Amino acid sequence: MFEVGKIKLTRALLLAPMEDVTDLPFRLICKKLGADVVYTEFVNSEGLIRSSDKTHAKLKISNDERPVGIQIYGGNIESMIGGARIAEAENPELIDINAGCWVKDVVNYGAGSALLKDPPFMQKLVQEVVKAVSIPVTVKTRLGWDENNIQILDVAKRIEDAGAKAITIHCRTRSMGNRGDVDWSWIPKVKEVVKIPVVLNGNVLTPHDVKKAFDETNADAVMIARGAIGNPWIFKEAKELLLNDAISSEVNFKEKIKICLDHLHLSISLKGERRAVIEHRKFYSGYLKGLPNASKIRAELMHMNELSFIEDLLLRYTEELSSVNTLSPQFERK
Repeated sequence: MFEVGKIKLTRALLLAPMEDVTDLPFRLICKKLGADVVYTEFVNSEGLIRSSDKTHAKLKISNDERPVGIQIYGGNIESMIGGARIAEAENPELIDINAGCWVKDVVNYGAGSALLKDPPFMQKLVQEVVKAVSIPVTVKTRLGWDENNIQILDVAKRIEDAGAKAITIHCRTRSMGNRGDVDWSWIPKVKEVVKIPVVLNGNVLTPHDVKKAFDETNADAVMIARGAIGNPWIFKEAKELLLNDAISSEVNFKEKIKICLDHLHLSISLKGERRAVIEHRKFYSGYLKGLPNASKIRAELMHMNELSFIEDLLLRYTEELSSVNTLSPQFERK
């Protein structure tokens, strides 16, 4: 059971915080397609307390996406306290502390998975943030710094003792980044030493991965990251698989292109056409993955700066695909 504050969900599906991906438009799309809880991009606490407009913009949330968590990161306790209070003013359901980002720029700053180098300091940081706000605080971290320093059991107990209401574990070490095999076997081990909800993250790329994660680990929730990029219907399909042990109808090419355009329209309404069109380019690969002639279509889309041209191209592409009389099973599926 994922029970955090007012949130109480069984087998919850969470959209992971991802830089340059989980902005408001994408979160709204994922919410519409079945995500139970969504998270903002990770937000720099230093940028918040220094009143950076770009950083503050990441805090914008909508009632249509609730429940939503704002994730913050930093290596300075006072800055994290200040950042947490600013984030709390946006009225999210929870604040999540990033103690797992492996990217060098974040780690060199003493934040993200750098906190794994000093578990007592991590515990103190979490404790002070918990004391500073009145809404639930959760933590997302990794198994350890590297394969020789897997201290997740100790870290999980420290996080619980500090007052965090849940822990999400990316089942790789910092040194692995997003490479190599995940080790989900640590999830049940962590559940044995803490009472707070334990969330599994890492290499959840398909609905069947979601089911396998719940079945093998008894996780309280599953957090999906890269598996949702260009594939936000993973939440809808995973829920159907969990409920019925089968997916009755997978998303077809018409639905994929429609969702792609819905996403773009939503982005434009919130950001303006020029910016939204450019930022949307990173999603085409996922939305069109596996479709005939997709690479050519993507190449054309990458050079388009106006919505009307994009709509026209995708409409013609949809008609072209519809005219194909016999579709291979692979094409129908993805």
